[in-house]
Amino acid sequence: MGSRAQDVVAQARAVVTEAAAYLGSNGDVDANQQAAYDLGHAAAVVEAAAAVVEYGEHGDVERRIADAFVAEAVHDVATRLLGREAAWGAEPGALDAAMPFVREHRSADFLASLSGLEGDRHLDDDFELVRDTFHRFAQDKVRPLAEHIHRDNADIPEEVIAGLAELGTFGLSIPEQYGGYSTGGDGELLAMVVATEELSWGSLGVGGSLITRPEILARAMAQGATEAQKQEWLPRLASGEVMAAVAVTEPDFGSDSGAITTTAVPDPGGDGWVINGVKTWCTFAGRADVLMLMARTDPDRSRAHRGVSMFLVPKPRAGGHSFAFDQPDGGRMEGRAIDTLGYRGMHSYEVSLDGWRVPADCLVGGAAGVGQGFYMQMASFDNGRLQTAARAIGVMQAAYEAARDYSSDRSVFGRALSDYELTKVKLARMAVVIQATRQFMYTVARLLARDTGEGVLEAAMVKAYACRSAEWVTREAMQLHGGMGYAEEYAVSRYFADARVLSIFEGAEELLALKVIARRLTGERPVVPPQRIRT
Repeated sequence: MGSRAQDVVAQARAVVTEAAAYLGSNGDVDANQQAAYDLGHAAAVVEAAAAVVEYGEHGDVERRIADAFVAEAVHDVATRLLGREAAWGAEPGALDAAMPFVREHRSADFLASLSGLEGDRHLDDDFELVRDTFHRFAQDKVRPLAEHIHRDNADIPEEVIAGLAELGTFGLSIPEQYGGYSTGGDGELLAMVVATEELSWGSLGVGGSLITRPEILARAMAQGATEAQKQEWLPRLASGEVMAAVAVTEPDFGSDSGAITTTAVPDPGGDGWVINGVKTWCTFAGRADVLMLMARTDPDRSRAHRGVSMFLVPKPRAGGHSFAFDQPDGGRMEGRAIDTLGYRGMHSYEVSLDGWRVPADCLVGGAAGVGQGFYMQMASFDNGRLQTAARAIGVMQAAYEAARDYSSDRSVFGRALSDYELTKVKLARMAVVIQATRQFMYTVARLLARDTGEGVLEAAMVKAYACRSAEWVTREAMQLHGGMGYAEEYAVSRYFADARVLSIFEGAEELLALKVIARRLTGERPVVPPQRIRT
């Protein structure tokens, strides 16, 4: 890889760094939200560019892909900066030195020359085996069902869940001592993201997202559960015997989970807890055997997140779009599925709990876990963001392949659609963005796996960038299909509908850009200060 791309990335990073320093010394993030929002996204694309520069060292095709993406990244930063230099504390023309590189590698001729080139992923043999295994499962078991489930908003068949359990899918990130397959090391999370991408290539709702909830719960328990709780739940999660759902969001509180109103109070008639409240956007809550539920155990609302605890709430399985369960002592749990534009099959529910009782050992962490739920949740969400990036990449890859194949088959004005320069440029840019985002994801997976605190910021960045990119890639893929892209008989319409949710869940892009990325870059105190879980 030539030094030009490295120099250009360094120039863009310098602009971002100086802007962060300027914002940090001129008021808080919330007082400068537009500049901070743009800064967050600019920082994300620059770090993606830095990752792809290393990828470019593998060979000529990789170098050309890297050059194209670096040019794309600098163009992104420059357009955010243009006209808002004062808000960034930058001089007009701050990126002028990078423009010759950008012009050369964003030119139509250069991009068209990349059409049809996707680049090798450069995984080692073990992870290529993981990729091949899950790709075949997605091809054979997920894709044949995907359209039916999407159009009819049907349930995910049990044979899909059982098949994934047989492959060890739900134990990829659970340590071996608890029945999983994780052995630690830098590659610990790579298997999870590789598998997630391939399953999402099959279908976001039917395949790629089934790993997410066990992953989040397992990470939260690793952070704060008692040893007895780990021994009880983790082997069952790993085997697929128990499927989980996450119940954090409430109708009036989304990302601000420190403000939740669902309560858990000691059971006056026993040694357990009584839960009252309403949760929403609880994906897979019907089929799930247990809810990872956040509830306020301290009635003092001023304690915010410090008064929130995490519970494991067992429940019966239910199919369809609604459920209701009654306990002998009067407790009741009801759920109704929320109709959605896409991301169908798992169903996202609103769940109400009225006097629902759980045993004392359902409080994660036991007595030491009181008031610690928020920190357990946050420990799990870094991995959730990384995995959501993998889901976005899987959807992008599926959309790109659909557009590539359709444009080769489709004849327009006597020529194959793929022969036109504009089509070549579109397909090349799509492939470049996908490969660059994938390589950034691999980098972040290795950082997070070290368990040293590295990669937390980058996990927010890769999630933010991958999910915005998925909207663009699926839109371009749909556009290349012309009128047929709007027809349900072509899967590309499903990819477009599914992609839209990615920038909303697992941390909305505004939250990530403002509350996570910009605040860390400016040195502003995090939304929630780091705290060690007491176990």
